[in-house]
Parts: sequence; structure tokens; C-alpha cells
Amino acid sequence: MGRLCWSGRAARVIRKQGETMPEPIPGEVFRKELLDLLGETFERTEGIYLDRNRSLFETLAGLSAEQASTPVAPSGATIAGHVEHMAFYLEVLTDCILRKPFETVDWEESWRVTAVDEEAWATTKERLREAHRRMLDAVNGVETWEGEDDIGASLAILAHSAVHLGAIQQALHAIALSAA
Repeated sequence: MGRLCWSGRAARVIRKQGETMPEPIPGEVFRKELLDLLGETFERTEGIYLDRNRSLFETLAGLSAEQASTPVAPSGATIAGHVEHMAFYLEVLTDCILRKPFETVDWEESWRVTAVDEEAWATTKERLREAHRRMLDAVNGVETWEGEDDIGASLAILAHSAVHLGAIQQALHAIALSAA
């Protein structure tokens, strides 16, 4: 267990006398670019950084519960485990963006799912979709991008999700190779 969100201090720039500050990035420009990258990661490939049909929801769409429950290494995470962990992570960091108070987060709990049947797999994927919808609502609701709890958390969501998307895609390759 550990504390997740940052200290809540907004980033501060100290400048020497006579130095000029760069123009701030307008919040709507940041939001648009962030939403484009999140869209590519989760929903639809637009060619920003993924190959066609490789977004998370596109990748998960055709997976069976059996595939999602197949470990690719001894004591390694399954795809179902990655998806459950991603949903948990989105929920926690969305709370950061919304500035909801909390004390600790049990990250080990977020890896509790390993094997799923078809019903549990559908539920796990729906939990991820709901966490994603809630995160998008939170990002769209930020009026002023001020620092760690909004900029930092949203960028962490993007990076973390991309890492797990890559891990899921690598697991799919390993599953396909072992089935051949």
C-alpha cells in the first residue's frame, strides 16, 4: 500500500529579474492533444502512434475469456489481470484529477484477477470501459490545468495505459505462438 497522488502543490517557476516567461499553453489546446492521445490509446487508431486497429478496446474486442486468462510466463500477469489493474488505476487517478481525498491505495489488490469465465471477462471489460468514461468526463471537466493532480495524473494515465496496452499485445503474440 502506498500514497498515490502527488503533494497537491502546483508547479512553480522561479525566474530571475529580467527573464521572460514563455507563453502558457492554453488549457483547451492541452485538453485536445491529451484527448487525441487517449482516444488513440483506448478507442480508435488514428495513426498518432499505433498501427491500425491496435487501440485497447479494439485489441480486447475479439478476445475470449480463455485467451484473457492464459498466463504467458510462470507467475506472470494474464491479460485479464492487466485489464483489471488498468481499470483500478484509472479509477484511482481519476479521483486525483477530481481532487477526491484518500489515504492509501492497495495496488496488490488491483492484480487480484487472473482467470475469468466469459461472464467475468465481460464484467472486467465493462469496468474498464466505465472507468475510461469517468476519466474522460473528469478530463473534460478540468477548467484550469494547474499541476500535479490534473496534468500529472492525466499524463500518468496516458503513459500507464500505453505500457499495459503494449504488454497485452505482447501477451497476445505469445499466446498465438504457443497455440501454433
